[in-house]
Amino acid sequence: MTTTPSSAPFPGRLVNFEAAKAEHGERAEHMVRMLAVGDPLADAVIAELDSLGKDGRRLLNQGLADGLDSLGDPPPAIAALLRRLETLPDWADPDALAAGDRVAHLVPPLWNTLAFSAGSLSHTYSSPSIARLLVQTGKLDTMAARRLAETGLWKISAILPGGLHRGAAGYLQTAQVRLLHARVRATALKHGWETERWGLPINQVDVARTWLDFTVVPYSFLAAVGFVLTDEEQRSLYEYWWHVAHLLGLDEGFFLGMRSHAEASALADLLDSTIEAPDHNSRVLNKALYDATADFLADAPRSTFTKESARDLLHAVARHFHGDAIADALGVPHSGAAAALPALAAGHAQARRYQSLVPGAAELERAANIQAYTAIAASVQGATAYQSNIV
Repeated sequence: MTTTPSSAPFPGRLVNFEAAKAEHGERAEHMVRMLAVGDPLADAVIAELDSLGKDGRRLLNQGLADGLDSLGDPPPAIAALLRRLETLPDWADPDALAAGDRVAHLVPPLWNTLAFSAGSLSHTYSSPSIARLLVQTGKLDTMAARRLAETGLWKISAILPGGLHRGAAGYLQTAQVRLLHARVRATALKHGWETERWGLPINQVDVARTWLDFTVVPYSFLAAVGFVLTDEEQRSLYEYWWHVAHLLGLDEGFFLGMRSHAEASALADLLDSTIEAPDHNSRVLNKALYDATADFLADAPRSTFTKESARDLLHAVARHFHGDAIADALGVPHSGAAAALPALAAGHAQARRYQSLVPGAAELERAANIQAYTAIAASVQGATAYQSNIV
């Protein structure tokens, strides 16, 4: 998707922009433009649903599940969004979509949880603008466990084989997440969101940051504890997540052509270097996140964690990955579990060598992890926030 920027003023949230522009050039200029851009297709659908009510939501859900052709005379905004979602870009790889995210299938659920929580979500929450919006919309600090489960469900659905095919769970949930973003954006704007200070709520830059939090951030976290991807695995990862970005409505200027951690890290550096330090909202969200993750790890079947030991490990790996400055700003305490990290890294490195050298080892690991992820997804009960938004 390529979006058209609005004429919003230069947002006050930006810091160090001249230095960033000197280093990143046109990409920095593109970032500034995208702070003023939401998601025109999804925003139009939310406005249309508000006008049409129950009938509009019924048509939207039917179209998402069964396709645009299943609707006789669809409303224009719903038709435009469905047409975009269903149109495979020229760069899409149907075989890769059928296989799912094969790189993610190699990550055991425990380490996926640690990378997602202490790596990805901590990075998300370190953005003051995102943290501010999350605290204002949905009591994420007191509903952290549910939001952790719901976001995990979406990710699992998106990475499983065939998950992004039209009508499949990952496709549906990605579209639902996109529409929830649009709903939150509309609500925030109605309630006095400071656009001049923060840019549009859930603007394209914020969506790009979120996309990085499912690509370079968790795998850089895993690399720090010995789970290192080959160049070919990196290429496979990013090309798969191009399609997730397409479904989420992310501007192609942020992701298309990106095939390596080095390229993604350059974008992450641009976004990170132009925001202020984590604030009180960031710390509130991060503490609630770690408490919820520790409970999840301790309560998992056959877990060897207590809540205290799980929290200690989260603190250790977060500080190891993010560094002392960000960890301090997020309120992450020092942890005695840090002493165990070199042994964990050595164990992961050995496991990766085994997968690459022993015929069939990687496929066995994938099969076991897919089975485990499927069970985790099935354990999430009730409608998610992104599903409830359009029912």
